[in-house]
Amino acid sequence: PEQWLDFRPTTPITEAGLRNNINVGIQYLGAWLGGNGCVPIHNLMEDAATAEISRSQVWQWIRSPKGVLIDGRKVTAEMVRELIPQEMEKIKPTIPEAAFNATYVRAAEIFEQMSTAEDFVEFLTLPLYEEMD
Repeated sequence: PEQWLDFRPTTPITEAGLRNNINVGIQYLGAWLGGNGCVPIHNLMEDAATAEISRSQVWQWIRSPKGVLIDGRKVTAEMVRELIPQEMEKIKPTIPEAAFNATYVRAAEIFEQMSTAEDFVEFLTLPLYEEMD
């Protein structure tokens, strides 16, 4: 939605914040695909709302001219695509290998699609339900 692109960050957008959004989004999606709707991520219990904020911010930062990191780099779909494999490397040691391969790889694909898509997908869980069919 157009009004979402008219935002004024109250604090600078950092690469660490972008990475955290990617990491949390993928971890939640992976857990959800594995059957868990509320999961501990970075010592906090997270649910769909946190993952929704994470991917929505990434989508917003890519599309808005105000989506600029504190170091001056514009957040782009290409940047997000480059960071996803790096965040997956951080996630991989924390997840059993079978679960990682079964759900987290797909979760990363879904996160990438949803955060870089031209149109905003209204609810994070909609594509997840399609995965269950």
